[in-house]
Amino acid sequence: MKNKKLMVVVLSTVPFLMVLGNSMLIPEFPTIKNELNINQFQVGLLITFFSASAAVAIPFLGYLSDRYGRKIIIVPSVILYGIGGVIAGVASALLSSPYYVILGGRIVQGIGAAGTGPIAMALAGDLFKTKERSESMGILEAANGLGKVLSPVLGAAVALIVWYALFFSYAMLSLPIAALVWFLVKEPKGNVKKTPFKKYMKTMISIFNRKGVSLLLNFLGGMVVLFILFGVLSFTSDILVTNFRLRGISKGAILSIPLLSMSITAYLTGLYLRKTGKYFKLSYLAGLITIAVAMAILPFCCKSVYIYPAILGLLGLGSGLVLPAVNTMVTSATASEQRGGVTSLYGAVRFIGVALGPPVFSLLQQISIPVMFISGGVLAVIAGVLGYIFISVKTVMQQPGAA
Repeated sequence: MKNKKLMVVVLSTVPFLMVLGNSMLIPEFPTIKNELNINQFQVGLLITFFSASAAVAIPFLGYLSDRYGRKIIIVPSVILYGIGGVIAGVASALLSSPYYVILGGRIVQGIGAAGTGPIAMALAGDLFKTKERSESMGILEAANGLGKVLSPVLGAAVALIVWYALFFSYAMLSLPIAALVWFLVKEPKGNVKKTPFKKYMKTMISIFNRKGVSLLLNFLGGMVVLFILFGVLSFTSDILVTNFRLRGISKGAILSIPLLSMSITAYLTGLYLRKTGKYFKLSYLAGLITIAVAMAILPFCCKSVYIYPAILGLLGLGSGLVLPAVNTMVTSATASEQRGGVTSLYGAVRFIGVALGPPVFSLLQQISIPVMFISGGVLAVIAGVLGYIFISVKTVMQQPGAA
């Protein structure tokens, strides 16, 4: 068991690295925009291209991980993620007009990211049975959150050297993480079944025929949380400059508040779900309602340097209640030979949420700030109520021959 826990800790570095891909750049958007002489829409594409390419690649890499193994996908993907950073960094340093090459590097990074967090989640799911799996999902989600927590401050600190050092930092982190996973993580025996693609797809379709509503509502919950979180972070990055006159590390510290809250809550929620083996739907609903409450309050405190960060913390708390419950239900929905495919689809949906959050919130902000926040809150309530009514925990987590 100790070896397995060490492996989960090592695996947790993979989603940690993955989330740096977007979260570390957001606080530096104003600097990047000025250095490249681009507009707000163009700088937002640095997030969209990364997340969209990841969303497209994830299902294919999920199938390959089920057919050939998790590590053989995770390790090259982590390295590819670093290579994408090098492409963007070298272009920024050497080219007079590097924007489109940077976008190309971000696409490469996104493809690499597709084979990191979601596949690591599937492998953690392979290592444990249902109750212990809840704790491992909590650890991975906490690492995901910790990456988000540290990334604004880390990004601000790295950018003090030169703004494009951000891209090179991805490569510096990817190599040791790839080595740790390769040498310290052992896959369970019999984890790989070379199922023909046609049969694999038939099995996947049968899973969704039996559990489609519950699985899709779990996917919706994860997507909504990240859609709202990244939309709010993008908006907050701007008002910290315009309303509070904050820049650099102090700005990054404020952006870290909801992410720290989410990280701590995710870990504790994972532990609680493991001990009880129930209350998944309650955690799902309570988290989304908490997010909705935070979204209802935020438009009225956008100029308070004390209240606004506190409500951001409430938003993070709600997110931390939802994600471990969803992660556990998704990873427990199939036997190990299909787990990579299902978790990869879930990961793709999460990336779509990240990709859509900043531009959609920006469009809603043009109507009004209250409309932007209330729209997100209403979406959270709808997702929470639908999930609480229609998700069947027994159905989604029960399958023959589960790992």
